[in-house]
Amino acid sequence: MAVDSKYLQILPDEIFPARERAAWANRLEDGASPGRRLLMLLKNLLPSLVAFVVFIGGWELIAYLVKAPVYLVPKPSDIVAAAVENRHGLWVSVRTTTLEAVLGFFLSIILGVTGAILLASSKWIEKSVYPYAIILQTIPIVAIAPLIVIWFDAGVNAIVIITFLIGFFPMLSNTLIGLNSTDQNMSNLFYLYNANAIQTMWRLRIPAALPYIVAGLKISCTLSVVGAIVGEYIAGIGGGQGGLGYAITYAAARLKTPYLFACGLSASALGIIFFLLVNAFAKWLLSSWHESEMKKDN
Repeated sequence: MAVDSKYLQILPDEIFPARERAAWANRLEDGASPGRRLLMLLKNLLPSLVAFVVFIGGWELIAYLVKAPVYLVPKPSDIVAAAVENRHGLWVSVRTTTLEAVLGFFLSIILGVTGAILLASSKWIEKSVYPYAIILQTIPIVAIAPLIVIWFDAGVNAIVIITFLIGFFPMLSNTLIGLNSTDQNMSNLFYLYNANAIQTMWRLRIPAALPYIVAGLKISCTLSVVGAIVGEYIAGIGGGQGGLGYAITYAAARLKTPYLFACGLSASALGIIFFLLVNAFAKWLLSSWHESEMKKDN
């Protein structure tokens, strides 16, 4: 198991003299050179890349040997060709869905975290309001989508509201759990120092809840893409400004299966990008102090 240089600093001089400690630290830093990091990254990605190549190659070969109709089982090459052929319309659809998903995602963050702080501030408010948040989560979105269209009109407004409703509860629930999981000893310490409720919330409970908030972000960011596409099915606009939901409906209605696959894969890639961005933010936010994101050497 590799030794992190920070662990060398806690050993007393009698066991590990300062000169030798510095030499070992330099060796460890040299071992973590950019070339070595790139090699380790490639080593970690190699199994996934091999599995991807085998899967795509097998799919292409089987579809070619079976000679399945393109509208039934397109080959990966057909999907790529359809994406290239319709690249302008696909790009517009991805851009539209991205805008809707981002707006709904940020709305779910703001209202979810704010709502959780209000609920955590008072047990009476939590017991009064939280059950209705659970009820709202259990109602199928397709059941209330027509009401949303009536109230907010079809188009971006309704889609953003639908996206928000799908991503809101994970943010509210995870943040509330984090705020209610504050260490009791730390709460007692703040009480002894006469900290008021606002100081305790801002300086203790919210920082302690950050890992839970990040967990909610990771769930909500992918659900926002799903919510945007579902919203486009129900309340989206068509034509040249339609999102991926409209593009998928258009391709399915005309049996353009390769383009249908291209739209679906684009939606998947969009969700992955969202997750990777949130994951990078989580590492930046938590890696210096929380065990869930701290670097571990095997």
